[in-house]
Amino acid sequence: MKLEEYFDFLAPNDIRLKGHRIGIESVLYEYIFREQPPEAIVRRFPSLSLEQVYATILYYLQNREKIDAYLTSWLEYGRRAREEQKRNPPPVVERLRALKAKQEKAAVAEV
Repeated sequence: MKLEEYFDFLAPNDIRLKGHRIGIESVLYEYIFREQPPEAIVRRFPSLSLEQVYATILYYLQNREKIDAYLTSWLEYGRRAREEQKRNPPPVVERLRALKAKQEKAAVAEV
């Protein structure tokens, strides 16, 4: 089996493990940034096989420059999305924050 057959290349910025909604970025984040061994990654994503995790790591090692750019783009997208959500939180987040503030105020008043 060719290494690329383990993946669905949906778009230049969307590579998923074949038959899953899990992107290679999820596996590689655990491996590279959280320094998790393949066995721990399988426990984190139990629908993946150890073979699929190793295939993802091997694909990364064989295409390091391209996948490093892919991961950098993914991390930057996540950073921008979090910043935007902080600036413009959804209504439910604002309601939860208000509820939390009200509960904290009530707890201080009880003391």
